[in-house]
Amino acid sequence: MTEHPKKIGIVGAGRMGANIGRRLKDVGYTLSAVFDSRPVVTAGVASELGAEAASSLARVSELADTIVTVVSDDRSMREIFSPSEDSLLYRAQGKLFVNCATVSPQVHVDVEALALRAGAQSLEACMASSITQARDGTLYLMCGGSREAFDRARPMLEKMSGSLKYIGPAGSAAKVKALVNMVMNINTAGLAEGLGLGAALGLDLDMLREVFSQTGANSRVLETDGADMQNREHEVYFSAAHAAKDSGIALALAQEAGLEVPLAEAALGQYERMRALGLGELDKSGIAELTFRGRKGSVRP
Repeated sequence: MTEHPKKIGIVGAGRMGANIGRRLKDVGYTLSAVFDSRPVVTAGVASELGAEAASSLARVSELADTIVTVVSDDRSMREIFSPSEDSLLYRAQGKLFVNCATVSPQVHVDVEALALRAGAQSLEACMASSITQARDGTLYLMCGGSREAFDRARPMLEKMSGSLKYIGPAGSAAKVKALVNMVMNINTAGLAEGLGLGAALGLDLDMLREVFSQTGANSRVLETDGADMQNREHEVYFSAAHAAKDSGIALALAQEAGLEVPLAEAALGQYERMRALGLGELDKSGIAELTFRGRKGSVRP
């Protein structure tokens, strides 16, 4: 019989982590602990979810059977799983860690090894969706790790997702996620250039987007970001800073494989330029600020 986790901990209570917690509470799970590096965020989300605002990572593992982590980068992931008394792995025997952040594949491999050494299990559950889907339980989740860990987590993951796919051993789902985001970021940069050039040519952008949607220029990014680029509405669902980080992960994998990926390099350059201009916390659709004439980043120094 597949184990049903009784108590859930959340580590990383930002937009995605908090909404995953809300979703799990809605479908009947007990949220026992919340931890975030920002104490004010920890307190607010914990109060909303009826959970303890954990004072340490070790306290989360003490209170929860399954711990969902949503942290920002490789360094943060390694820190929360460091072999110390102030870590999720302290006295973590029997616990299940479900790690949803987009980090380098090797980090997931290393975390799984550390978890096993501590008598725990680790599963990567990479998300190819955004804030709305986290709240609604319609995430697209790609999972990597042992089949045993996947089967153990599956009842909870099915409540978080609209589609759930087991990819393979630790690190494999992270590789797929890196490629998903690499292609998405290239598509986003290309769309911003197409719409920006269309505007410069005096074309009606509503018409242009409709034509794009009926031709080979169509993409999911056109659906999610096209109007936002046109109207300069860059509310954050997936930030430019995160796009830069994820493109960097994909480029590192390409370098390891000895493969040239010039379009991915160009897209990364655009997102890094956004960060340099102070636009990194805009949604990735904000890349249009670099390509539409007259906008903040459209004129290079």
